[in-house]
Amino acid sequence: MAERSKRGFASMDREKQRQIASKGGKAAHAKGTAHEFTREEAVEAGRKGGKAAHAKGTAHRFTSQEAGMAGRKGGEQTSREPETGNIPSAQSGPTAPGGFSEGPPRSMDRAEEFGHLQNA
Repeated sequence: MAERSKRGFASMDREKQRQIASKGGKAAHAKGTAHEFTREEAVEAGRKGGKAAHAKGTAHRFTSQEAGMAGRKGGEQTSREPETGNIPSAQSGPTAPGGFSEGPPRSMDRAEEFGHLQNA
């Protein structure tokens, strides 16, 4: 089959495409017709993006300090239910051993994470 020539939107460089798409998204939000993600959709999209980034090798690699700060911040936000201020019940959903939900693969192994203890 003969190769088709790129025409219209496909012929534009990536930056020009992004600018046009951005304008469309802003217009849709202003008009009220843009898609609004549910929490579940957002979580799934984040998980999918994280897995893809790890597979490509472009995911951010956290230092042990960054990982600790992120964990504390996440713990503070999930320790109370936003609407009621109550501690979440044990029925809030399945988690892996250790209380962590399933997510993208870890970017550092235990030896890296605790490497600073070996030199002490």
